[in-house]
Amino acid sequence: MTTSDAIVVPGLYVGYPEVAFGGYVAGVLAERSGARTVRVDFRGPVPVEVPVRIAEKADGGVELGEADRPLAAARPAELPVDAPAAPTWDEAAAASERFRAAPPSGVVDCFGCGLRSVDRGLRVHGTPVPDLGLVASAWTPSPAFADPDGRLPVPLVWGALDCPGHWAGRFLGTLRPGAVTAALTGTILRPVAVGEPYISYAWLRSESGRKHTMGVALATAGGELCAVSEALWIDPRPAP
Repeated sequence: MTTSDAIVVPGLYVGYPEVAFGGYVAGVLAERSGARTVRVDFRGPVPVEVPVRIAEKADGGVELGEADRPLAAARPAELPVDAPAAPTWDEAAAASERFRAAPPSGVVDCFGCGLRSVDRGLRVHGTPVPDLGLVASAWTPSPAFADPDGRLPVPLVWGALDCPGHWAGRFLGTLRPGAVTAALTGTILRPVAVGEPYISYAWLRSESGRKHTMGVALATAGGELCAVSEALWIDPRPAP
């Protein structure tokens, strides 16, 4: 049995222009699923500011888009990612400052990693930490995004698990500008409070052709894990 209704992704939550931010979409589906660990596969761009069908399935899966042409699908999963230890807060802060001082090529007006004001974006800005083989960002979620309990909503925690994978692929691997998230598998281990300091970090796991797999983690300033994910990114197709 399938139960369906519709959601509208607000225009604030864009990744590429007019396309819903993948991390947010994944988080909406993961929250609907209710499973502890969820894999979300993306099959097409999700629009913003228009109703899109969302359907919950009897097997715990959730589907976004029309039944014959889903745009994204979520299902309970296992997460085969062992996160390395987090860098220090000072190392992550220095990495963030390098991003903002000299933005890398390919930065767009993304809700997750765009150069927005603190009330309009997550501002997870990561560059490599010397000698650690990972990118990192010192990050304090804005109170502008708080739920009634002062926490960051689940879809936005998932948002913080998306963009760092892109920058790990760009800085540490061969990921190309314009790449997209093909799949995101994540789990939230503890709530994330707004106004508190966190360390976001990501590392390259494997690459094969146009496919790039990265691990992403979110930790407290003291290094306690809050959430982890594995992200599959796909390069844009070469021009004919």
